[in-house]
Amino acid sequence: MTKPLVALVGRPNVGKSTLFNRLVEQPLAIVEDVPGTTRDRIYADAEWGGTTFTFVDTGGLVPDSSDDLATLVRGQVEVAIAEAEAIIFLVDVKEGVTGSDLEIAGLLRRSGKPVLLAVNKADNESRRRDAMDFYELGLGEPIPISAFHGTGTGDLLDALLKVGWSEMKPLPTKGSSIAVVGRPNVGKSSLLNYLLGQERMIVSETPGTTRDAVDSLIDWNGQQVTLIDTAGIRKRGRIVPGIERYSVIRALRAIQRADVALLLLDATEGVTEQDAHVAGYVVDEAKGLVLVVNKWDLVEKDAYSVQHYTDEIRRALKFVAYAPLVFVSAITGQRVGKAIDVALEVQETRSTRVPTGELNRLVMESVSKHAPPSKRGKRLKIYYATQVGTAPPRFIFFVNDPELVHFSYQRYLENQLRESLGFAGSPLRMAFRRRQ
Repeated sequence: MTKPLVALVGRPNVGKSTLFNRLVEQPLAIVEDVPGTTRDRIYADAEWGGTTFTFVDTGGLVPDSSDDLATLVRGQVEVAIAEAEAIIFLVDVKEGVTGSDLEIAGLLRRSGKPVLLAVNKADNESRRRDAMDFYELGLGEPIPISAFHGTGTGDLLDALLKVGWSEMKPLPTKGSSIAVVGRPNVGKSSLLNYLLGQERMIVSETPGTTRDAVDSLIDWNGQQVTLIDTAGIRKRGRIVPGIERYSVIRALRAIQRADVALLLLDATEGVTEQDAHVAGYVVDEAKGLVLVVNKWDLVEKDAYSVQHYTDEIRRALKFVAYAPLVFVSAITGQRVGKAIDVALEVQETRSTRVPTGELNRLVMESVSKHAPPSKRGKRLKIYYATQVGTAPPRFIFFVNDPELVHFSYQRYLENQLRESLGFAGSPLRMAFRRRQ
């Protein structure tokens, strides 16, 4: 099931960022006592009652302001509302119903989206009674909460569960789905255009031209493949207010519903922090990954160029050392087809299931070659292992004490699995449990 996107909307300084931090149980949003502190959105996942939501914190909405910054904030809030499956409209019980609240309520009613009305700062019985005044907004029953103290937030989340998330389904794709991701201006749309043989995507030298995730279906050597083009993802601190912030959320959601991601790197610039940031999103979602070095036609080459670039990329992206590397030129078409071939191979290996007997022979051989280190005089013992899932491959190791598993030994076991069984381009999930 797709993770529902829930946007937090309201006037400046009503406590949206405080509520956001409370809901996701992390201090992610900047909280200040000055109106307008949150100028662009941030997002995070949170689980409640078996459902995982993606919450989006938005800037304060000032409907009638002509201030440039307020206009930008209003624009990003409006696109968040357009994309969200539900909206939490936060108001301030201490200030009562304001003209801005009435205007925002009208905007939300016109959106046709489910709206939960949360009345903040209701931290005593008198204020909880005053919360009923917000029936005037015509958005249903007000839910009194205190984002600072956490009271009432459980009721708010319970109300979210009643919206009907169980009916949500991922957007349909055919065959294998491949998301083309990367920071702005690395050539994602050019690569899609070459594969499709037509100008389906806007191509521009201006970073950030592509704002929405766009799907295209192609027949690749008799196999149906869904290609998902996404907006360029910037490093968090460099995402400016406005539609680009919203585009990041769309790109993340495209990664969530893809099988494999092609992460485009710019050969003329090398690996940047933003590239590592995007790779981290793919790893977090446990998707297959292919590193595609684009603009290879612009690089002056010698006999050592490929090895030099490979070493540099591996050094900069150590945490995805398992990802295959392909050098392409989206403009000339050089090896572009190879990138798709490799992505399909990665998807196949993500679905590999290892027989239990073969897996345990490999594990015992690995242990005999390199025994687990001891901790406080006690040595880790691995009794047996089993594969419990695919896409990505997931393994459980039954041991005498999970606390004895050092991350370096887990990495050793993962390397042994990859060396013997492959799994190129796919993350592995490994868990250690005490044998009962």
